[in-house]
Amino acid sequence: MGIKVVDIAYPRFRAPDLDRMEAFLVDFGMVRAARTNDTLYMRGTGAEPFIHVTERGDPAFLGFAFLANSVEDLEKLANEDGASAVESIDAPGGGKQVRFTDPNGFEVSAIAGREPCDELKVIRQPTYNEGHAKRRIGEPLRIDAGPSQVIRFGHCVINGIDFRESEAWYKSRFGLVTSDEILLDKTTALGAFMRCDQGPRHVDHHTLFIIGAGQPGFNHAAFEVENLDDLMAGNAHLTEKDHKHEWGIGRHVLGSQIFDYWRDPWGHTVEHWTDGDLFNNETPPAIGNIEKLLASQWGPPAPATLGS
Repeated sequence: MGIKVVDIAYPRFRAPDLDRMEAFLVDFGMVRAARTNDTLYMRGTGAEPFIHVTERGDPAFLGFAFLANSVEDLEKLANEDGASAVESIDAPGGGKQVRFTDPNGFEVSAIAGREPCDELKVIRQPTYNEGHAKRRIGEPLRIDAGPSQVIRFGHCVINGIDFRESEAWYKSRFGLVTSDEILLDKTTALGAFMRCDQGPRHVDHHTLFIIGAGQPGFNHAAFEVENLDDLMAGNAHLTEKDHKHEWGIGRHVLGSQIFDYWRDPWGHTVEHWTDGDLFNNETPPAIGNIEKLLASQWGPPAPATLGS
């Protein structure tokens, strides 16, 4: 018996040098939540105890976790084929989890019962003067330099062996629904942007995008920032620190968010985004193609190297 997850919680990576990973993630806009000899937990400004995990070891993407409504939901999930028992989480915030291995070999968890932490102060919340709406009167606008401030983990994009098999696996367990399906031709689906099903409550256009690539792989993980100025400040800071830029700044067609893509020190693609679409159960699924998938409403074209 599947459940309807509320959101996505965090991705999990491996890297041989936790100092180097932490330095990059601080430049990217996160804050250390906790660290042991073998694991680094990073948080954003939101109330989630952590939003990014790195374990010491050979570089790899390991998987990710969904946020469930309750421990009772986890108990339902524990009856699914391939599920672990409900387990305690030994990490900041505690809580419980049920673990799976998806059809592509990724470790996927559902978690609940974590203790929230105090939210951090957001420093860049400017008042904008738009063409037909002048709200900032009699004072200049000044944007503080420095990293973006990541709020939360927003979505993950993975490559799968068989798209339809992966789609069915995730939908049956976690209740995801399709926002946009991407077709290779008139009948062949390449993948789909899927979101959490929260009924009338509006949620992000996509929480998970699975690409049927014929083999498993990690494409990117995306983290929400406060606004365009925060994203732009982060771009300037990451450029100054000589980190590797991949794509942006632009505005997607599918999802509509303003985006900026970077590579961590081991080549994993991570995205800053802001101002994305919000859908609910009144929004029907749509069909798109590869051109629409890679298109920008404005900004540079997608590079051939896009994705990890």
